[in-house]
Amino acid sequence: MIPAAFTYLRAGSVDEALALAADGGDDAKFLAGGHSLLPLMKLRLAVPEVLVDIGRLSELSYVRADGGDIAVGALTSYHDLAQSSLLARELPLLAQAASQVGDPQVRHRGTIGGSLAHADPAADLPAVVLALDAALIARGPAGVREIAAADFFQGLFESALQPGELLTEIRIPRPASAGWSFQKFTKRAIDWAIVGVAVTGGRVALVNMGQQPVRASAVEQALASGAAPRDAPDDLNGDVRYRSHLARVLTARALDEAAARA
Repeated sequence: MIPAAFTYLRAGSVDEALALAADGGDDAKFLAGGHSLLPLMKLRLAVPEVLVDIGRLSELSYVRADGGDIAVGALTSYHDLAQSSLLARELPLLAQAASQVGDPQVRHRGTIGGSLAHADPAADLPAVVLALDAALIARGPAGVREIAAADFFQGLFESALQPGELLTEIRIPRPASAGWSFQKFTKRAIDWAIVGVAVTGGRVALVNMGQQPVRASAVEQALASGAAPRDAPDDLNGDVRYRSHLARVLTARALDEAAARA
């Protein structure tokens, strides 16, 4: 498995990365940790002519409080998310989910921005930021824009990012409720989730239950109407009966755990 020929460029700043991507046109791709893009290139499912390496841009690696939000740089690794004392206090759902991604090698190299931009519905963090009602900040030729997580994921491996745009930051409001839970079912700890569930603040988001991460709106409406966690409706959608059953079971477990933490 050898990727097609490409031009490799390393950016020293966000501005330089954007300029290099603009010069490369629609065939340019940003390279962060590489755990999503490089396997696709080896299989030739992705064939970028230009790779702009942003992996050393320390300006995009941070977790900090910013008013009523927690701001997370797009190049923050899963490991740093999992080890962040600020997230442990303010957004434990994100820290816990990041600690369960892949294996130590993946957690040290993979980044939250790379995962979100890749828009794989089987990945954990897209559903987590959806449940957290996050806003994603992108910079590109037209300037800076804010994209709601609910609008960011548009299909299988499809996001709202435009050509030449770089995801730079994730802004997450501090949850009003202390209750949260992240549940997933895998064959092995390092595997993609067959099904996963993220719960916080009355919002429920599902991993690997569609072409993009989805909110379990029927469950949320039932909770808003006063239903107890175990009374959640069982009309979650899935491609097969097994995954639908898993989604119901994991959602019930997640709601129970979130209620216990509230």
